[in-house]
Amino acid sequence: MSVITAVDTFDIRFPTSQDLDGSDAMNPDPDYSAAYLIIRTDAGDGHGGHGFVFTIGRGNEVETAAIEALRHHVLGRNVEELLADMGATWKLLAHDSQLRWLGPEKGVIHMAIGAVVNALWDLKAKRAGLPLWELLSGMSPEDLVALVDFRYLSDALTPEEALAMLRAAEPGREARKAALLAEGYPGYTTTPGWLGYSDDKLARLAKEAVAEGFTQIKLKVGASLEDDIRRVRTARDAVGPDVRIAVDANQRWDVQDAIDWMAHLAPYGIAWIEEPTSPDDVLGHAAIARGVAPIPVATGEHVQNRVMFKQMLQAGALQVLQIDAARVAGVNENIAILLLAAKFGVRVCPHAGGVGLCEAVQHLSMFDFVAVSGTKEDRMIEFVDHLHEHFVTPVDVHGGSYWPPSAPGAGTEMLRETLADYSYPEGPVWAAGAVLETTRKESR
Repeated sequence: MSVITAVDTFDIRFPTSQDLDGSDAMNPDPDYSAAYLIIRTDAGDGHGGHGFVFTIGRGNEVETAAIEALRHHVLGRNVEELLADMGATWKLLAHDSQLRWLGPEKGVIHMAIGAVVNALWDLKAKRAGLPLWELLSGMSPEDLVALVDFRYLSDALTPEEALAMLRAAEPGREARKAALLAEGYPGYTTTPGWLGYSDDKLARLAKEAVAEGFTQIKLKVGASLEDDIRRVRTARDAVGPDVRIAVDANQRWDVQDAIDWMAHLAPYGIAWIEEPTSPDDVLGHAAIARGVAPIPVATGEHVQNRVMFKQMLQAGALQVLQIDAARVAGVNENIAILLLAAKFGVRVCPHAGGVGLCEAVQHLSMFDFVAVSGTKEDRMIEFVDHLHEHFVTPVDVHGGSYWPPSAPGAGTEMLRETLADYSYPEGPVWAAGAVLETTRKESR
């Protein structure tokens, strides 16, 4: 028997606002950050569980404190018991009656639960000697269904329906696993599209993306219609007629504004419009979907939980579902969302980028292909070429595709040097002067 001996937390921030990496219409100066934790045990095998919540700077300390508020649920607990029944472990965290009041099942506490759950999955996969995607893909349909909390879902998806879908996909698992290893999983890139980039930089990076094998790029829009028309035209001229261009408004518009704005961009061939309005506005998304058709509506990176996704699917409010590895309550809830998407026949193209989101979410898409939806058709994982060098097992993206990780774990472990150098505010990167930039922004 082994027990959890420590839950260490870290406030990790990167000064990405200095180069406008990650800039968009709603978030003009993000400092990509991670409220990070390590779960340590006395097992003596050297394995720790690593997880995080992605934020964009101020408030990361709040998220870190939320993770610390969950420490009592796992500290001193039997590791084998927690990992053996991850469905029960998820409920242990998500059903804390007092902390749940702060949501319920949404917001800062819910994301913190996701970080702890993901850290435990990282530990479980490391102990199994498998990458997370392969661990999940090898689980029985019955064990996968047991991971999901079906409360609030049964009017759209029952455990019996989920079990039937997983059993139907089971015979083809090995063939799809072989295909994944041989072909990779398609990606698209947002690297050219940050709103703060010049037109010249946009065009250069768009051409480089095509040369690297990507068949879709994404641009941030929503601040200025005149600028958006020019930038989309610049991108189209750079990539030619056959490369898809998606656009992302990052929640900038009201419903009618979104419909009117997209009418001006539609002639340039738009692959989807992402986050056109408030992520909580189910009916607004549905109205936009009707108003901009046949352009698909994509959303999900800020959708708070499986219940919101259920309603969006029921209302026809999205045609591209974007799971996020660090927004909902971890692997378990994302499996519920993948099952919902499969039930409604909606494609999944995850949100990534940020800090470690590419490393984490690739496992979920690969699991979905092998064990749930059984398809990669018209599906892709977002890729942004930022900050991968800070992870022990960074993503392998080449030829426009993600290549399956083989290292045990969930891909969420940061380098020790990064944890030391980028800790806020005492780490040397911030103490050396980068913190002055943040201080200046806070005083504006």
